[in-house]
Order: sequence, then C-alpha cells, then structure tokens
Amino acid sequence: MDRDLLAHLPVVVTVARQKGFAAAASVLNMSASAVSHAVKAVEDRLGEPLFARTTRSVSLTEAGAKLIATLESALDDIGSAVESLTAARGSVTGTLRINAPHSAFAMGLTRVLARLAWDHPRLVVEVHTNEAFVDIVAQGYDAGIRLGEAVQQDMVTVRLTAPFDVIMVASPDYLRAKGEPKTLGDLAAHNCIGYRLQSSGSLYEWDVVADGKDTKAAVAGSAVITDATAARELALAGVGIAYLAEPMVREELRAGKLKWLLPEAAMREEGLFVYFPRRASMAPKMRAFIEAARELVPT
Repeated sequence: MDRDLLAHLPVVVTVARQKGFAAAASVLNMSASAVSHAVKAVEDRLGEPLFARTTRSVSLTEAGAKLIATLESALDDIGSAVESLTAARGSVTGTLRINAPHSAFAMGLTRVLARLAWDHPRLVVEVHTNEAFVDIVAQGYDAGIRLGEAVQQDMVTVRLTAPFDVIMVASPDYLRAKGEPKTLGDLAAHNCIGYRLQSSGSLYEWDVVADGKDTKAAVAGSAVITDATAARELALAGVGIAYLAEPMVREELRAGKLKWLLPEAAMREEGLFVYFPRRASMAPKMRAFIEAARELVPT
C-alpha cells in the first residue's frame, strides 16, 4: 500500500465517525478542503465512492461501510500499540474520548479526571456531554457513562458511583410558599420541574416507590429541562420540586438549601457505570481511567 493512501485512511474514518467533512476537519485540525482531498484520494485509489453526499448530510455507501468496519478495528489496534510503547516508558498519553451525561461530573467523574490530571498529565480526556444514550463505538468514543440498566450487555462495565437514591427535593422558600407534599397524589398540586427525554422527545414520568412497589408519577410544571444539573439550579432558585440523584444535592441537603421530600418514595439505582468494548480495556489510557475510577468509587 502506498504511503499517501495509508496517511489518508484515518481521515476517512474520522469523516465517518463525525458524519461530516466540516466536523471531521475540526476534530483533525485540518481544513475542510484538505479533508475532502484525502477522501477523494482514497476513493480514486479504490475506484469506489465511500460517502453519499448531499447539501445537508454525509452517509456511508455500502462500500464505505465495509471499509470503515475493517479500518476502525485496525487503526484502534495501531493506536493501542503506540500507546502501550509510550506507557512502557512510564507515560500514558493520547486522547480518551468519553460520552457522559452532564450529571456525571457531580456524581464522580470530576474526581476521576482530577486524579488523572495529576497522575497522567500527558493524557487528554475529552468528555462529550449528552443526555441521550449513544452508540459509543459507531460515534468513535472510547467509553461511555450511564446508569447500569442502560448499558448494552456486550460492554465491559466499571462502577463509577456507589448505588444511590433518586429523590424529590425543593427549597425552603418554595415549601414555605406552596406547602410540602405529604403523598405522591399531592404532587399534582405542585410545580414539578419536568424532564424531556432527548432520545424519544417524551416527558419523563418520575420513577417512584408507592406501597413498596415501583411505579411512575406523571408530573407537570412551569419548567421542562433536558439536563439534571439545570433541575438542581431551578430547585435551588425556588422554582419547584426537582427529581434528582441524591449525590447531586448531598451538600445542599446538608446545608439546608434543599429538603428531601417523600423519602419513602425514593427509587434506588445501582449507580453510574463506565462502559466500553472489551478490546478497549487493553489501551493504556483506558486502563489508567479504570484504575482511577476503581480507587475513587465510594464504598
């Protein structure tokens, strides 16, 4: 294989992962025209179009999909081999790309990144926040972070947080003005901060416990968000009742800035988990992240 073609292959993979030439150019720190030239060079060499282009979208052709399926694995192996040699000299380098919800930072991700910054200063951890579940392999991420129940079964998982309760909270100001709900039925008379699911577009019904059984509570209010950290801020501002993971508001509860409502209705979750394909665990950058996460998970 000629050297020019080999140099262009990572560009092709990046265009496929980013689903666009401009986005790939930004990731690669190249001009869009240089990216386009690299893709055209590979297409000319293979005699097959790899992408179907329109003014609004870029998608893989059948030939492109077959090539990418082979290239991604090969390039990942090459990257891991290079990183392993570097790690053998005592330094973990490269970029670790993670997809996670915004709330992961408050739940434990910040502690892990702080440890990595001290222990492996040459490692770059790039976190893309997204509340919807994504295919981390197809979108070029090394790992994802989600609730255990949302992780695909063929993925390796490492615990990022201890199990926790998902609870209802409100500020003292709100409760003084509107009163405190005594039952789940009372929520209908309260301003509840809604959560719209990005994956389906539907409003999320709160998972709660009633009479010892798991059930759902349909709520309504003057604010609807797509990010749990926004719900916390709105609750602190006295807007209404928020439904949040207890670790996200632990300090606010201790300080009396928020009050835990209807504790008997709290839903228990198994925790947040880092997940990744089994082969990714061989990369030194992934091993460094796993080690930091395991050391810092609270018991």
